[in-house]
Amino acid sequence: MADIKLNVIKPSVNNMSARVFLRASGLGFTENDVYGQTRTPEYLAACPAHLTPMIETSELPNGVLWESCAIMQYLSNKHGLENLYPRDPMIDSAMFYLIGTFYPYLARATYPALNFPQYPGEVGHSDADAPTKEKARQAAVEALAEPLDVFRSFYIKDRPFIGGDRPSIADIRLAATLEFLAVIDYPLPSWAKDYVAAMEKSLGDAYTEPANDVRGYIGYVRSLG
Repeated sequence: MADIKLNVIKPSVNNMSARVFLRASGLGFTENDVYGQTRTPEYLAACPAHLTPMIETSELPNGVLWESCAIMQYLSNKHGLENLYPRDPMIDSAMFYLIGTFYPYLARATYPALNFPQYPGEVGHSDADAPTKEKARQAAVEALAEPLDVFRSFYIKDRPFIGGDRPSIADIRLAATLEFLAVIDYPLPSWAKDYVAAMEKSLGDAYTEPANDVRGYIGYVRSLG
């Protein structure tokens, strides 16, 4: 019986990363959709950060672990999944660059269209007027191109994936993240479109099933006008 329980909110690309990884890993797990439940006393008792994705397993010191990259790293190390997490410092570097530099821009650019809450201290979360918020959002959109191209020029280069000939956990995190850009009709460069297509082809249903939940949500919010 599977010991790993994965708690998710399906429209999130952070959650998509963990969902794709666990399907691609071959590990046994169960999945629990906790939409609307992360502030309940029961959930907060396990995860005081009220975050998803979050895994529960008896093998963890505190029984739970959240943050998609940490989940992928932990399970890869625990189960010797070097095919997904090879011993290459570029894998860690790419993930940290994504979550530390690229994703904050992407969140500011896309969260308003996704109807996701923005972070306190940022213009989008403030009481600024709508034109000021939109100006800040556009600045984030314009800032995306440079860090995005770093993945092509530095991390991928002439290889199919950051992981080389096959997808790694860094590739899973990047490809999932790029899915959100459809909500603002961001003009992905051709290499990025080909990269996401190659990821989906390589991982098959392990990628497509979680991706379809994200794509379905994007289609829904776009239909609202």
